[in-house]
Amino acid sequence: MRLLIATRCRRTLALALLVFFVQSPAWSVLPSEKLSDPGLEARASVLSKRIRCVVCQNQSIDDSSAPLAADLRVLLRDRIAAGDTDDEVVDYLVQRYGNFVLLKPPFQPDTWFLWLAPFGVLVISLAVFAAQMRRAPHRGPWLPESDEENEQPA
Repeated sequence: MRLLIATRCRRTLALALLVFFVQSPAWSVLPSEKLSDPGLEARASVLSKRIRCVVCQNQSIDDSSAPLAADLRVLLRDRIAAGDTDDEVVDYLVQRYGNFVLLKPPFQPDTWFLWLAPFGVLVISLAVFAAQMRRAPHRGPWLPESDEENEQPA
């Protein structure tokens, strides 16, 4: 019995480790992409967490292993190494790729859809649910469907 429990524990631990490594984000910044100056690299790391991978869409370029994300990381680090400020780097990427490249786009007329669409979907879903509830006949679990079910055979 003790051997069976130990085997199950090992299998569970191995499965948990496998899930952890498969589910964890890819550490995609390659050593060749990093800047030699630790201060500039820290700035680049902070900035790259704010920039969306255009291919993956829900990952920052720091977490993505897509080739385009690697190109954006290199471009970002090149701009920082050239002496651009953080705002200049972000403005350059926005000018080139649009506000979609930002993980948190600004709330302005051209991004209203990005900000308000989830609320619109929620409102539409609630309206459809309410309409379905009104159309369905109301029967409680305690009420029979018809009187024929209550009759006892004689």
